[in-house]
Amino acid sequence: MSTIERGETAGARRDYDVIVVGSGFGAAFSALPLVHAGARVLMLERGPWVRRGPWNWDPQGSFDLTPYKASEVPFRALAGGVSPLMDSCSCVGGPSVFYGGVSLRLRKSDFEPRADFARAGATWPLRYADLEPYYARAEEILGVGGEAGADPSEPPRSGPYPHAPAPLSPTSRLIAGAARSLGLTPFPLPLAVNHTKGTRLPCQACTTCDTFACAISAKNDVATAVLPDLLRRGLELRPRTLVTGLKVQGGRIAEVEAVDTAAGKRVTFRAGMVLLGAGALSSPHLILASGLAARNPAAHAVGAYLTRHCVAIIYGLFRRLPDEGQVFHKQVGFHVAGSGPGEPDGPLGLIQQVQSPPEGLIRQRLRMNLNGWVPRLVKRATGLLVLAEDEPRAENHVSIDRSKIDRFGLPQLVVTYRESRRDERARDVLSRRARAVLREAGAFLLYRHLVKTFSHAAGTVRFGDDAQVAPLDPWCRFRGLPNLFVVDASTMPTSGTVNPSLTIAANALRVGTRLARESEARLERETAA
Repeated sequence: MSTIERGETAGARRDYDVIVVGSGFGAAFSALPLVHAGARVLMLERGPWVRRGPWNWDPQGSFDLTPYKASEVPFRALAGGVSPLMDSCSCVGGPSVFYGGVSLRLRKSDFEPRADFARAGATWPLRYADLEPYYARAEEILGVGGEAGADPSEPPRSGPYPHAPAPLSPTSRLIAGAARSLGLTPFPLPLAVNHTKGTRLPCQACTTCDTFACAISAKNDVATAVLPDLLRRGLELRPRTLVTGLKVQGGRIAEVEAVDTAAGKRVTFRAGMVLLGAGALSSPHLILASGLAARNPAAHAVGAYLTRHCVAIIYGLFRRLPDEGQVFHKQVGFHVAGSGPGEPDGPLGLIQQVQSPPEGLIRQRLRMNLNGWVPRLVKRATGLLVLAEDEPRAENHVSIDRSKIDRFGLPQLVVTYRESRRDERARDVLSRRARAVLREAGAFLLYRHLVKTFSHAAGTVRFGDDAQVAPLDPWCRFRGLPNLFVVDASTMPTSGTVNPSLTIAANALRVGTRLARESEARLERETAA
């Protein structure tokens, strides 16, 4: 029997103009223009704030070892070699709190129709030029440091990066030199990391950045760089509030049902507009659990066409210490296109540096005492992440199992995913290039780790021009429910060849700006009347 008690309804009238579900890139950047325009915005986040302090530098501070990984919603994988229990990120700021700060724009070609994806109806309803102003604004908000023109595949820019990149570490210079000697073109990864003195401490170039919450808030994640300003401007944020249902009345979302997990009580909220930014797994989960798919002309596509990037990490072990100073070195990347026999045509994806795995995570995975060998191995290793675009396929999808209901009343989410042969070939090509670079840099032992997480999950409620294949219209409105919008990675028809965070932010900013303008125009009409 559920221990959740019935609480008081939060407002017998329409208390808010907008309710935003989630607090990550999509949620926060869609809320930003609305809050700035004076709208009454409520943000509901199922996780707590992440405490910042010296403890974040601890080897146990890596995301996989924190309670923020534990999800309120169980996941089950049916295929594809993914982990049997996929924990999601539950905290204010979402996955951005633990990401590595890489802030890349999709390539211009990523927005153009592709013959090999045509059968899946994976077509973007906008072009790069439509999103470019919002990319620029998102980079400004996140304080991204990069070098315009250094990346040969970079799309056109309306201006320079807000900040210059930090100087390359010795490890990054080593990898960049090896890549150049093999005919590749390395470039400084644009990073949302604060290197300038101001109201916050600048980056200390520690090794606890990627997969760690920043101890001094120098990484410009959503909880650090976006939400504080919105809270000062009137945003109401309720952490530890898990949304369980969206109720329809009169052809619109009338109520948002949730559980205050700290108090153990059910609560209900009302608003004129609902923006879903819970992520590419949780947003379709909520739509399906609420029975909303049947209202959409593309009901079959709700939860379908899940992508996540086909990812691996190649670690190299060196006789000389590549990271002797133990400093941050996720700084260099390079793009790879297929060219050889049996290789997929066109851009395959991105190779970028990663730090050695955290000591705490290695100890947990090995489950043994190595008598001090772990720190020695970490200092002698560095890695390259290979990130291949994966095909959007209907058979890769999320669904719900109503025979299994959790203590909050949500049906279990079922994730079905299998990489295609094309995806695996692309990852293999990138892996070979990464191995060659590490060998050129001096590695004598190489190890490939296949990444099975859904940290780059996208595409489950995609937007598009065709109402028969895209559940969302080009402005991310859920077809069939005029006041419901989806603003996270779910909207992306394809995964592209780079990290998705900046694209999520830019598109959410685009949608939020449009909604804010519509709200202001409506208010002016009502005032004039």
